[in-house]
Amino acid sequence: MPRELDEKDIAILKKLAPECGDLTCSGSGHMFHSILPPVSNHFAEDNTDFITRINRLSDEELTYITDMIKKGEESMGCLPVEDVEALVKIVHDRLSPETAESVISAFESGYECEH
Repeated sequence: MPRELDEKDIAILKKLAPECGDLTCSGSGHMFHSILPPVSNHFAEDNTDFITRINRLSDEELTYITDMIKKGEESMGCLPVEDVEALVKIVHDRLSPETAESVISAFESGYECEH
């Protein structure tokens, strides 16, 4: 479900991708509606870089993102599988196995990339 990024979302996006100057997807020309897809697809150079960026988050910020994923308000449909797997591992290790399972469930339920 598309959403407008609020101040908290934008602050997290800027923490993960400080080089993000514009909140517009260069591919579609639309405003970003999630945090993770632009980090994965526009700013991270590869999976290792994506992991490094996600590890910048505090546990509180990571919990916020996982809560948004569980609500269907944070898209993972555009993420490469290796980035989803890395996110799940980080969530498992830093938050809980149960939260990681809920992220997997949300991903498997098929939330699509929103433009």
